Amino acid sequence: MKQELIGVGTIVNAHGIRGEVKLNPVGFDPAFLAEFDRLNIGGKEMEVLSARVHKSVVLLTLPGVEDMDAALALKGKAVSIYAEDAELPEGEYFDAELEGCTVLNDATGEELGKLTRVLHYPAHKVYEVKGEKEYLIPAVPNVFIASVDVEAGVVRVHLMKGLASDEN
Repeated sequence: MKQELIGVGTIVNAHGIRGEVKLNPVGFDPAFLAEFDRLNIGGKEMEVLSARVHKSVVLLTLPGVEDMDAALALKGKAVSIYAEDAELPEGEYFDAELEGCTVLNDATGEELGKLTRVLHYPAHKVYEVKGEKEYLIPAVPNVFIASVDVEAGVVRVHLMKGLASDEN
């Protein structure tokens, strides 16, 4: 379901004495997050003066955060991006937009349940669906995923034997 804000991580600490903060991304590539000009930090929109990737975190310079004390005041704050600012490739969606969608069997139109979680594996993502049964559906377009309509909150899947938790 379309969302205005997408949670991307947390401010975990200050970096140095000049007010830089460390953003620890959760489920996102640090380089992707370093491209944004504005973020929502602790429920407040903030402009990003500069951002750079350092190891697996993003170091941010923010207006009004000019020393270590000001940076430490942001420690523990949730960080979100504005979905309208993100340019995802065709057929890509944020996990938060998919979670809560109704999952339908494309062949029969039968409702299988709600997409409760997106699991990340090296080969591809896997959608966890809970209804009367529990399903683990590989997020492979045109093989297992027939279509995704985030606006309507519907994911249509090609159901195959073995995807339900109680099947062999």
